[in-house]
Amino acid sequence: MSEATELDDATTTTRWTHRVTTPLRDFLRTEAGSAGVLVAAVVAALLWANLADGSYESFWETPVSLRFGDADLELALREWVNSGLMTLFFLVVGLEARREFDLGDLRDRRRFVLPAVAGVVGMLLPIGIYLAVTHGGPGAAGWGAAMSTDTALALGLLALVGRNVPVQARLFLVTVSVVDDVVALIVIGVAYSEEFHLPPLLLALGVYAFTLLMVRAGVRSGFVYLPFFLVIWGATLQSGVDPVVSGLAIGLAAAAYTPARGELEQASDLFRSFREQPTAELARFARIGVLRSLSPNDRLTRTWSGVSSNLIVPLFGLANAGIEIHGDFLGQALMSPVTVGIFLAYVVGKPVAITGVSALVTWVTGGRIRPAAGWASVLGTGTIAGMGFTVSFLIANLALEGPDLAEAKLGLLLGVVASSATTWAVFFVTSRMPKPRRAVALLGDVDELTDLIPDVDPERDHVRGPAEASVTLVEYGDFQCPYCGRAEPTVRELMTDDDLRYVWRHLPLTDVHPQAQLAAQAAEAAGLQGRFWEMHDLLISRQEHLRIADLIAYAGELGLDQDRFHADMMEPVCKEHITADLESADLSGVSGTPTFFINGRRHYGAYDVATLKEAIRVARVRAKIAAKRR
Repeated sequence: MSEATELDDATTTTRWTHRVTTPLRDFLRTEAGSAGVLVAAVVAALLWANLADGSYESFWETPVSLRFGDADLELALREWVNSGLMTLFFLVVGLEARREFDLGDLRDRRRFVLPAVAGVVGMLLPIGIYLAVTHGGPGAAGWGAAMSTDTALALGLLALVGRNVPVQARLFLVTVSVVDDVVALIVIGVAYSEEFHLPPLLLALGVYAFTLLMVRAGVRSGFVYLPFFLVIWGATLQSGVDPVVSGLAIGLAAAAYTPARGELEQASDLFRSFREQPTAELARFARIGVLRSLSPNDRLTRTWSGVSSNLIVPLFGLANAGIEIHGDFLGQALMSPVTVGIFLAYVVGKPVAITGVSALVTWVTGGRIRPAAGWASVLGTGTIAGMGFTVSFLIANLALEGPDLAEAKLGLLLGVVASSATTWAVFFVTSRMPKPRRAVALLGDVDELTDLIPDVDPERDHVRGPAEASVTLVEYGDFQCPYCGRAEPTVRELMTDDDLRYVWRHLPLTDVHPQAQLAAQAAEAAGLQGRFWEMHDLLISRQEHLRIADLIAYAGELGLDQDRFHADMMEPVCKEHITADLESADLSGVSGTPTFFINGRRHYGAYDVATLKEAIRVARVRAKIAAKRR
C-alpha cells in the first residue's frame, strides 16, 4: 500500500502492549466496533415488527413501575429504555466532550471554532430543509428528528465504507458530533419537554451544583455520587425535561487528565505495603490508590463506554427501529413529506453544511482557522454525518405518532444507506488521485498540536540518526523496565530507516525499579566519555544485572576510565540531566515507560514494528506536506 493510502489504524498488537490513557482512540475503537451490533439490532427490530403480528409494539408498550414507599414511578418499557438507559449513553457523550476539551485537540480552544460552527449549521440547514419540504403540515413538529448525527453508527460505517480513511477524518467527525449532541440535548430539554415544573428542576440543578463542589473537594468514589445522580435523574424527569439531559451534564463535569507520576508512586507504595503484609485492609487501600490515580473521566468512560455502545444503544435500536413495511405503506411513505424531508435533510443538508461552513470559515479567516483534516476527509465526514439514529429516533418518538412516526423512521433508515454509499464514493474517487494530491486531500496541511515539552535539542538530548531526518522518534524509557527491554528490538529495526532520528529521555521509575536511577546515571557518566549509546545498549540488554558493580564492569567492557566513570556517576551534572528529563516527562504528561512521541505528537496504542512504522509513515507524509507549504 502507498503511504497516502496506508493512513488508518494498525490493528496488530503484541502481548506486551502498554496501555495508556488516550483522548479519543479508545472511544473510536469502542464506538466503531459496536456499529455491527447496532445494525444487527435494527435488522432484528424490523423482522420482529413485520413477522410477529403486533407483538413488537405490545411488548415495548408494557408498563413497568418502580415503587419507593408511597412514591410510584410507572413508564412503558420503551420509555425506560429511551429516558432511563439512554441517560447512560449521553453520560458517555458528555465524558467524550470533556475529554476532548481537556486532552484532545480542543484543548487549543481556537480549534473548537470551526467544528462548533460546522456542527450548529450542520443542524440548522437540515432543519430548514425538513421544514421547507413539510410546508408546516402535520409532520412539521418532527423537525428535531432531522438534525442530529449518530456518532457511533457514523464512525462504524465510516470504518467499513471508507477504507484507509485517516484518523484525522474520524477525529473531525467526533469533534463536530460533540457539538451536535450537546445542541440536540438542549433542543430535547427545551423544545420537546412536556409539562414544565420548576421546583423539581431547581432541585436537580441544586444537587448537580453540590456534586460539582464534591468534585472540587476531591471526593472520587463513584458510590458516593450514585444517590445524587439518581436524585438528579428523578428530579429532571419530574420537571418535564427529558432526563437524558442529566447524563450529559454529569459527563461534562468529569475532568480528564493523564495519571500524575506522584499519584502513581503513592499507589506503588500502597501496593508495596500490601505485598509486605497482605491483609484485606491494605488490599483495599492499594486498590483505592490505583483507582485514585485515574481521572474521574477515565474511570467512568472505562466503566460505561462498552456497556453503552454494545448493550444500551443496540437495545435502543431494538426498541425503536421496528416499523411495519408493506406495499401500501411504502407507496405512501416514499412520497410523504416527512420521509422525503428527513432523507434530504440528512443526505443533502449535512454534507453541504459541514463542507460549506468549513470552506467558508477557512476563506473568511484567510486559512488561520481551517479543518484539521484534508478536504476529501471533510467531505467524507459530511456525507457520513448524514445518518441519524439515536437522538433522531428519540425525538421522533417525542414529536410524532402513528403514520408520521413510521415515515420518519423509514426516512432515517434510508438516509443511513444513502449516506454510506455516498461516503464510499467520496473515498473511492480520492483513492484514484495521484499520491501527493491524495495525501493532502486526506490529511490536510494544518500543523498538529505538539505534546512534547520541550522540543528536541541536539545540544542537550541524546540523539541517534541523521540531524536532517524528517521524522523524530522520542522515547521516555527506564533501563530496568521490562517493557522498554521488549520494545528495544522494535526500535532497532526502526533505526534501519535512514530518514529517522531517535532520542532517548530518562524516566527512571524508582518506586518500582530501584536500580533504574543508578543505571541512568551510568549512561550519563558514559556519555561524558563519549560512549552514551554503547552504554545504553548494554544496560537495556542486561536489565537483570544493574547493580553498581555491574555498571562499573560495563564501563570497563566499553574501555572507559572506570575511576572517572564511577566519580562522574555521582556528579551533579549527571543527576541534573536526568532531573531535566523527569521534568520534561511531567510537562508532557508522561508517567509510564516506554512512552513514544513522533514529531512531537504522543503515540498511543501498540509499540510493535508495524504500528510504529505506520505512525512514522504518516508523520513523514505530513512533514512533506508542511515542507511544501513553506
